[in-house]
This record gives sequence, structure tokens and C-alpha cells, in this order.
Amino acid sequence: MSEDDVVARLRSGMTIGIGGWGSRRKPMSLVRAILRSDLRDLTVVSYGGPDVGLLCAAGKIRRLVFAFVSLDSIPLEPHFQAARQRAAIEVTEYDEGMLQWALYAASCRLPFLPARAGLGSGVLAVNPQLRTVRSPYDDASELVAVPAVPLDAALVHLNRADAAGNAQFLGDDLYFDDLFCTAAGQAYVSCERIVPTAELEAGGLTRLRVHRWMVAGVIEAPNGAHFTSCAPDYGRDEAFQELYAAAARDPEQWARFAATYLSGDEAVYQAAVAALRAEATA
Repeated sequence: MSEDDVVARLRSGMTIGIGGWGSRRKPMSLVRAILRSDLRDLTVVSYGGPDVGLLCAAGKIRRLVFAFVSLDSIPLEPHFQAARQRAAIEVTEYDEGMLQWALYAASCRLPFLPARAGLGSGVLAVNPQLRTVRSPYDDASELVAVPAVPLDAALVHLNRADAAGNAQFLGDDLYFDDLFCTAAGQAYVSCERIVPTAELEAGGLTRLRVHRWMVAGVIEAPNGAHFTSCAPDYGRDEAFQELYAAAARDPEQWARFAATYLSGDEAVYQAAVAALRAEATA
């Protein structure tokens, strides 16, 4: 499929999970395709990075379910910060482990899962709708009942995939891309390269954690996670990220940035990034 093929299957008002972690291996070409669409009123579920920031800037998000929204080397995503300060989006803020458990509960088709994560923290104070449960066993522990977060669709980016949807991460961490896929009614995997199924064995079968039964479509998107990292294929583009963050804090700069990098399709974006890189090394 193409990115635009995927977006054509999405609808306004959907709950969409976005894989990756902060500014690492985000399905950015798919996020950019959403920016070009007329989708709106989305509930986005994410260990957030520039995916959340860009969608906030475009006014696509109605509600955000998140554990953090960071650019990693830049601690707080600036568009997200601005949206929070304007109260422009509804938010549900969880502990990192609670969000994992919420996705796992949805994957298991359970209404909730009990967890210790969140106990003794401010998470319960900012989420007064959360409930605790008492263990029915001898320990009688009080636990947080973490509600499932079922997704209408999930978008993830991995290093390699075959045409059937088996997908493989080659970096240090899967993050929770598999849970995003299994919690969703439909999941779409973008990847750096589509390869024959036999070639996936070369990367190690233990890294083959997203399987074809989880996946509704595959998109070949070289450099598709830019400007986030996609190790070991490439690292985070720190210079571009700094450009993005600086532009996000100034309306005039942002207008120029958006006109240069976000006004066309993915090919236009990649060509503009390549031109910037060539200029920097000239």
C-alpha cells in the first residue's frame, strides 16, 4: 500500500495508536499523510514524540492518551506544550507501564488489567475516573484497574517487512509496536524496505515480533521515520529536529517550515530534507 491508501481507510473520530517511542522509530510518513488529509477529531494513543506534536499543530487531535510527549534530546515537544497550555486537546495521562497494560488489556479483549503501576503517584489524582480493585487472593492487595484502550487503527514503523505483513525490528527495542497492532481493529506497518520472507531470517527470528495476522497493510517507506531515529538504519536527525523545534516556537518560522516541508507529498518532503542536508555539507 501507499501512505495515502492507508489514510483513505481511516475516518474522522477514530482512535488511532501510533507506535515508536518519543523521537524514535515513529511512522512519520504516515503521520505526514494524515496531515495532508481532512481527518479530524482523532483520539491519538502514543508514547508521544513529533507525531503528537505535528498532529496537535494541525488541529487533528481531539483527545490524547499518552505517557509522555518528548523529542528525547529536547525534553518537551513544543507543539504539544502549546496545545496543553491552550487547553486545546482533551488528555488522559498515564504512567508508562499503565499505558502498556491498557494496550495489553485491549489486545486480550479484556475490559481492564490490574497493575501496581500508578499507585502512590499523581496519576490517580489527575485521572479521578480510575478505579482500584482488591485482589481476591490471600494477599488482598489494592491494585489499579487499568482500563483497556482499544484502537480503531494502529500505525507503526519497523526496519524490514515482507509483503504479507511480517515485520521485524533491528534496533535495540521493539517498544510496544506489537501491542499497538494487536490492540487495533486494523494495523498498518511502514518499513524501510520490503524484502522476501526468507530474508527476514537473516535479522534473527526473535526480532520478528509483528506477524502477518496482525497487519492489514504494508508500506515501503525508505527514510519514513525521519526525523526520528530508525536504528540501525539511521539515527535521529538532530539538526532537523532542532530546526523543527525552533520553528514550532515562532509562528512566522513555522509558516516557512510548513511551506517547505509539509505542503507537498512524501516525495516532496524527502527531496526538501535531502536538499537541506546537501546545503549543510556543501
